[in-house]
Amino acid sequence: MRAATSERMTDTECIARARQGDGAAIRELYARYSARVYAVVRRLAGDDALAEDYAQEAWERAIRALPSFRGDSAFTTWLHRIAVNSALHGQRWRTRRTNNEIPLPVAIDRGQPVDQPVLRIELERALRRLPAGMRQVLVLHDVEGYTHDEIAEAMGITAGTSKSQLFKARAKMREMLSTPSR
Repeated sequence: MRAATSERMTDTECIARARQGDGAAIRELYARYSARVYAVVRRLAGDDALAEDYAQEAWERAIRALPSFRGDSAFTTWLHRIAVNSALHGQRWRTRRTNNEIPLPVAIDRGQPVDQPVLRIELERALRRLPAGMRQVLVLHDVEGYTHDEIAEAMGITAGTSKSQLFKARAKMREMLSTPSR
């Protein structure tokens, strides 16, 4: 048996052990890939607290599904798909059960020079203000690189609807970014 601290397991070894229920291997997979899972669900959720919930759900689903992981695709691809599906499912569930709330934007002092952190904050704020469907399509297409057919399948819409939502989302983002924050 390999000493846990002397050698790092390869992904293949780690996955094989995790599939058999090895808690240390599961923790190792989490340590390796939790930031990546959180990043994808954060972009889809548009909110840190929701992203934490969606990431937790993604990990629960992934651990339950590990015995069925066949290795037809890379583990990261498989895990990414679970993360995206968990976030989309969470968004649909939340939309059905709550009213859509729009967070109040935080005012930015326009006297400061515009730098990358400010631009990033403004982009994230504008992204959060998009309706959920537009935001999901924009993130999946422009950030994650999904095709309209893949987005349509994942979200249960048509490819035409995906294209329309992307067009509207980009226009809305341009509009929000061209006007000062309120």
